[in-house]
Parts: sequence; C-alpha cells; structure tokens
Amino acid sequence: MPPDLTALDWLSTAVVLAGPDRRLRTANAAAEHLFGLARERLAGRPWEEIFGASPTLRTALDEAERNRWFYACHGIGLHLPSGQTLAADVTVSPIQDDGEGFTLEFRPIDQRLKTTQEEERLRLQQAARELVRALAHEIKNPLGGIRGAAQLLQMELPDPALAEYTEVIILETDRLQRLLAGLLAAHQAPHPAPVNVHEILEHVRRLLLAEFPALRVERDYDASLPELTADRERLLQAILNIARNAAQATGGKGKVELRTRAARQVTLAKRRYRLALHVEIADDGPGIPEALRERIFYPLVSGREGGAGLGLAIAQDIVAQHHGVIEFDSRPGRTRFHLLLPLASGSPT
Repeated sequence: MPPDLTALDWLSTAVVLAGPDRRLRTANAAAEHLFGLARERLAGRPWEEIFGASPTLRTALDEAERNRWFYACHGIGLHLPSGQTLAADVTVSPIQDDGEGFTLEFRPIDQRLKTTQEEERLRLQQAARELVRALAHEIKNPLGGIRGAAQLLQMELPDPALAEYTEVIILETDRLQRLLAGLLAAHQAPHPAPVNVHEILEHVRRLLLAEFPALRVERDYDASLPELTADRERLLQAILNIARNAAQATGGKGKVELRTRAARQVTLAKRRYRLALHVEIADDGPGIPEALRERIFYPLVSGREGGAGLGLAIAQDIVAQHHGVIEFDSRPGRTRFHLLLPLASGSPT
C-alpha cells in the first residue's frame, strides 16, 4: 500500500510519491514548502519537469526499480520550476507492493548544515550560560556581606562627608545583585496557561512608548491566531527584552515594528509542528555588528555602550523553555528578530 500521506505530513523531510510511470502523484507538506508547489500542481507531472533531468536521480530510480531496494545519492543538483538550483541528498525507495511506484525523500544540504550549526551554537550558548550561572551563585553571597559591612561602616564614620564613599559601595553592590538576579531568574521553570500574544505585545508597546516617547511603534497583527500556552510573565519579559533592544538601537527615535503571523509545518527543537506562532520585532537602527552576530545570545555580550548583555540571553532561555527558537537577520537600517513558538502539538522528526 502507498504510505499514509497524513502521517507523512508530520515529517520535516520532503517526501514525494511517484507512480510506476514515474509521474508524480502527490507530496507531503514539507515537499510543498521545499519546491514551492501545491501537491495538486505536482500530480501527474513527470519527475524531470519538477526536479530537472538529473542523470544521478534517473540512475537512482532505475536501480530502485530493478533491485526493489532503496537507493541513496548525495549532493544532487535539482533544477526547480522556479529557476532555482537546490543541492540535496535524495533517497529513492520502491513502494513494497510491486507496481505501486516510488517514494522520493529530499534533504536539502544547506538545511542540514543549518540544523547542525544551530545545534552547535545552542550547545555553546547553553554551556556559557551554565558557567555564568555557576559564577553568579558563587558571587551572590559575598556581595551580601560587602553590602552589610558598608552599611555598618557608614554608621560608624565620624565624618558624614565620608558616607559618599560607602554609598558608592552600597549602590554598586545593589547593581551587581540585580545583575545576578537576572541571570539566575531565567533558569526557573515556566508556569504555562492560555495567553493572548497580542495582549502581551500591546503591553510591550505601551511600555516602549512610556520609556521612549519619540519612538514610532507600528503593528501588524494576525487577529485569527489562536491563544498560546505559555507563561505570560516570562514571555512578556522575553518579548520586552528584544523590543527594548530594538528601541535602543534606534536611539529611541526611530521605528519598531511588531508583527504576528502563523507559521505552518515548522521544525522546532527537533519536533515537527503543524502550526506555530511567528512574532517578528523589527527596527530601523544601524544593524548588529558582524563581529557580534555569532555571540549575540551569549550572556554579558552587548553591542551597546553600558549594556549588561543579558536581555537576549534571558529571552532565548525563556523561548527555549517554551520549545521555541529565536532567529534574526540584520543589515544597516533593518534588523528583524523572529520568535517561533509552537501552537499545536508536534511529533519527533
């Protein structure tokens, strides 16, 4: 029997079914996305018309048909109807019942490299955050002792003018304690409940305008989006951190855009989701310096004078706890952060 298309739609791998005549029959959702064609438009067309007349792919089909066994080939160049060329690994498998045709699985090489790089980057960022948290725990208690000693010294000083120095110690100690609290709080588990993302975004918008009166905040919301299951306060903190960074990047006088959309058939943390929430936060600032882009989510890394470098690190921790991801693209005059959070249950890929 041909594979169940409903089950194939859960896969992140692009799968196309072809008949014994090698004309395409249908495709799963990942294949529709990869090739930019609805499955209805694929049906009945020769494989060469969609993938280009690749001799390697022709050989794979011939071998799979002759031996009734799967045939894998790597780095095939596919020439798509859109005019684009795609490099992919392809596995051709005969459908077990004789005469039923083939399944073709496509794994884009650039997508595979992107996944590997993302996993390595997340691993390094997690290691950096764990190190910083360990240091924060070690520093927290001595800071309390320093503050207490400064307060006692302040009360014993014979000259009130000298209290200025102890006040500096107390204020700086308080600042460091707030910094440590931010590092440690991000590790706490979320308390999920149904939330309306647009209510959160509107709250963020009001906070931005209160802090930056000259800022322009534009909204483009998809009102049809369902509620999200999330920890409202934590998600608010994550979005506010990113939006505040965007506002600061413009000097508080530029434009910040808040946008929501539904994303379909996405893979987040190695799980495939039919539906996800896409929140985009964009600004017209100077862009993220090239030297910082690989480290932008590391704790204590900031591109702004006087910045603590915690906002994005904390935001990424919160979004990861909600099984989502944060991505960005940046150029001078246009920086966009993309938050992707699952709206429906997913399956392992």
